[in-house]
Amino acid sequence: MTLSASAAANRRGILCMVGAMGCFVTNDALVKFASQSMPSAQLIFIRGVMSVLLVLAVAHALGATSRLREATRGWVAVRALVDACATMLYLGSLFHLPIGNATAINLAAPLFMTLFAALFMAERVRGARWLAVGFGFFGVVLVIQPRAEGFNGYALVCLVGTLFHAARDLMTRRIHAGVPSILITLSTAAAVTVVSGAGSLLQGWKPFGLLEFALLALASVFLTGGYYLIINSMRHGEMTLVAPFRYSGLLFALVLGYGVWGEVPNMLAWFGIALLIGSGLYVLINEKRRIPIAPPPD
Repeated sequence: MTLSASAAANRRGILCMVGAMGCFVTNDALVKFASQSMPSAQLIFIRGVMSVLLVLAVAHALGATSRLREATRGWVAVRALVDACATMLYLGSLFHLPIGNATAINLAAPLFMTLFAALFMAERVRGARWLAVGFGFFGVVLVIQPRAEGFNGYALVCLVGTLFHAARDLMTRRIHAGVPSILITLSTAAAVTVVSGAGSLLQGWKPFGLLEFALLALASVFLTGGYYLIINSMRHGEMTLVAPFRYSGLLFALVLGYGVWGEVPNMLAWFGIALLIGSGLYVLINEKRRIPIAPPPD
């Protein structure tokens, strides 16, 4: 791959990652409203069924339904199972941890992704990328400000879930390029739905109204978009370059928190926000300097 082609792939990967984080955060906000009157497993299952139906419709429109078997084979199936386990581990720990602590642990994923890419994919991790990941995570901690007393045994469960999320992204790179991303999305949505459906049988069901149904329907659209975009972000560009832009999800969360709930960051959090934005800009500027300017034609 030429440097210009590599740069284009990296840009696409970064844009997809930022878009995925925006979709996931919006989904989380919609689910937060619906969860006030519904058990978590029931909520995830209903949203998952809607997501599966939506992905099937899109796959049919793209002519990919004739290849549905590929969604149940090899790395596609393994990735989906790992994603479902990661989701349930994170949600299970979230109910027993302060949200700030759980979010801080979950946003350690770029650190693990960078480490995994260096160890298992032979990606060369330049110092600039380690700095971006490190300073970005420090910015996350400053924004969230997790409390020491909030850490307990479930913090380890959350950490395992984060490792699973990083492993899932690594597995995305193992899937053959010929497999359509929409089929990987379908496999993921189906696996999470099946696992949450089993959990809902244990947790029990409660009646819900039209408002909850509408919120979950809209959430399924953003969830599906997040699944599809994060898959594409991992299939394009260098993993160690794309990983730090996962922190952009926190910036989306801050905007939603202010716009919907009127939450205003304190001074320490503003410093963390500056670190997050600065680390992203640093990566972009450093990457741009690596690409030589083509000489003018004779």
